[in-house]
Amino acid sequence: MIIKEMLKKNFTRIREECGVFGISNIEDASTLTTLGLHALQHRGQEGCGIVSYDGYNYFSEKRFGLVGDNFNNQETIKKLPGYYAIGHNRYSTTGGKILRNVQPFFADTNAGGIGVSHNGNLTNAITLRKKLVEDGAIFYTTSDTETIVQLIARSKKEKNIDKIIEAISQIQGGYALVMLTQNILIGARDIYGIRPLVIGKIENSYVLASETCALDIIGATFLREVENGEIVYIEDDQLHSLKPFGDHKTRPCVFEYIYFSRPDSMLRGKTAYEYRKNLGKELAKEDDIKADLVVPVPDSGNAAAIGYSHQKKIDFDLGLIRNHYVGRTFIEPGQQIRSLGVKLKLNANKSSIEGKSIILVDDSLVRGTTSHKIVKMLYDAGATEVHLRIACPEIKFPDFYGVDMPTKKELLAANKSIEEICEYVKAKSLRFLSIKGLYKALGFADRDHENPQLTDHYFTGDYPIKLIDQLGDSKITQLSLLSAGTNS
Repeated sequence: MIIKEMLKKNFTRIREECGVFGISNIEDASTLTTLGLHALQHRGQEGCGIVSYDGYNYFSEKRFGLVGDNFNNQETIKKLPGYYAIGHNRYSTTGGKILRNVQPFFADTNAGGIGVSHNGNLTNAITLRKKLVEDGAIFYTTSDTETIVQLIARSKKEKNIDKIIEAISQIQGGYALVMLTQNILIGARDIYGIRPLVIGKIENSYVLASETCALDIIGATFLREVENGEIVYIEDDQLHSLKPFGDHKTRPCVFEYIYFSRPDSMLRGKTAYEYRKNLGKELAKEDDIKADLVVPVPDSGNAAAIGYSHQKKIDFDLGLIRNHYVGRTFIEPGQQIRSLGVKLKLNANKSSIEGKSIILVDDSLVRGTTSHKIVKMLYDAGATEVHLRIACPEIKFPDFYGVDMPTKKELLAANKSIEEICEYVKAKSLRFLSIKGLYKALGFADRDHENPQLTDHYFTGDYPIKLIDQLGDSKITQLSLLSAGTNS
């Protein structure tokens, strides 16, 4: 798709978040990578890919769709021989669905081949891309990830690790990178650790992955997180660490705790599930409402609703039943199917909610359209009252570091008061978790306004990394939105 056509599209989701995986020096590397990607499937469903290396040659297979639908047969795995492999899951968006944008990317350079898997978004990708094109670079995709590949390929440094350091020193944004070059597996994380990356070990082999659940599925032991601003590389079965970009205080993405990470993945010594229960508990402490039943919006609100229920000592029940076999509704071909909306995924459990006042708990509220439909569904099923409770603060600011989220114009809390939102979703009452409650639930005394411990700009507008592409003229800003369908 050419640039002119892409600019005509309405990119209501500006960024995406994906899953990355890599493994070094082990038999059946591609099979283990497939399993790792399967565990990370929740981070991306549009496409998946694997690059492997057998000591002499690189091999690449990329597909649209789910890992299990594409890499679950020996015929495909046989095309990916070698003891080293990296993989990637790409998140679905409304644009840029072309196979060449599916990762990992691979390129031959003057120092040998390199494969790159990227989770996140570069805030200066358009600026860098423009300069690279002026210098004669030819781009084959519309992804900001290719900017990293181009920077590595054009580096004059002799060693590949030095080429990578030089390339990373020029990029800005939130990112987790897993790279493969000859017999070296490399991982890198942005200076604030916004996007996640962990290190594991199985036998004598090291594993890099977005989350610990990808280690569990292959029987690997979790060692530690890649630190913010750290580059790690595994060579000759030895783990090496570099911190070439100075010291910065870590600020991981708060939404890894609230929503992105799989509930069983570990974050700072606890599972994401435990943090989400704590968010529900803090929400209950801040609330004085009385009702008959606590009902989660499945599956995103399950843990918070359990925490809320425990704290309030109000019965918990599944008042909404989720159909787990429905894909994303916006890609359905017919308007009649699309118009069914939330009913394709959820249905009210009438026997549980009829005649009862309900506290409906969800993890977040973005546009409010789904919440509006769910509240109506509960009333239609006989609920006497529906009180909506959100286990995070109001989302008022968009993201530019790799999260799929609407523009500020479309964020309900950025344009309406809590009272107006309540009226819009037709709930009896509405309450959000406070910033103070959020930090307390996640194990912090309070938000340190001088040195925030988390990347929480969604609620505060405090962006830790300068948004270079978004601060340029209108053309640069428009072009940066192309990553909505083409990024990581």
